[in-house]
Amino acid sequence: MRRSGTWMTIWDDRILEVIREEGSGSPSELASTDVIRVSRQHVSRRLQKLADHQLLTHLGNGVYVITEEGKKYLDGELDADELEDASDNGEGTASA
Repeated sequence: MRRSGTWMTIWDDRILEVIREEGSGSPSELASTDVIRVSRQHVSRRLQKLADHQLLTHLGNGVYVITEEGKKYLDGELDADELEDASDNGEGTASA
């Protein structure tokens, strides 16, 4: 069973699932899927938040890939509330 973080939304699981299945994803690609029904801007904010918590890695040009931590979370092997927010300690960028 997945243990989502208090900082997560329902869309975060869908985003992670699609990126794991497809190998990578960008806000435009993800927002155009039938699985994710929110705006490109909302997807972009969620991607950054997932990257801030080390579940995704930003490759540049809006493209993200899943990390080992992201895979462990999806497999129910990681409690997302235990992940630190890199944006809180100056290592990441602020996000929604």
